[in-house]
Amino acid sequence: MSEIVRRYSNGEVTVVWQPSRCIHSGNCFRGLPAVFDPRERPWVRVDAATTADLVTQVERCPSGALTIERQAAPAGHDDPDQPVRIQVSANGPLIVTGVVTVVDAAGVETRREGRCALCRCGGSANKPFCDGTHKRIEFQG
Repeated sequence: MSEIVRRYSNGEVTVVWQPSRCIHSGNCFRGLPAVFDPRERPWVRVDAATTADLVTQVERCPSGALTIERQAAPAGHDDPDQPVRIQVSANGPLIVTGVVTVVDAAGVETRREGRCALCRCGGSANKPFCDGTHKRIEFQG
């Protein structure tokens, strides 16, 4: 089964959304509601903000479900030599930044560049990645 990927371009950059990576933190629509509105279709309106504002907001996505595609990535982005950083979210997932290879319980390897969110609550249906279940089960950790 192929992964669903949606692309929304303004001609300068493309906002890429991978729903299977989304943990529904709400950062996108709270930070830039003119662009990100989950009640609308399409839910991303890239022409409602400047390219700089789009990039800034997308970089705040904790799971990496939203990313930016550009002609040439700025120095330090998606760099294989970039150190890996792991941040514990209060009552939520582990946010991993950098270029990593995640190996699941079946031994399947997935390369992630940028950010990804790893499940800490044990309830995700998308293990080892977070799917936002921690909110529903009121995970404390």
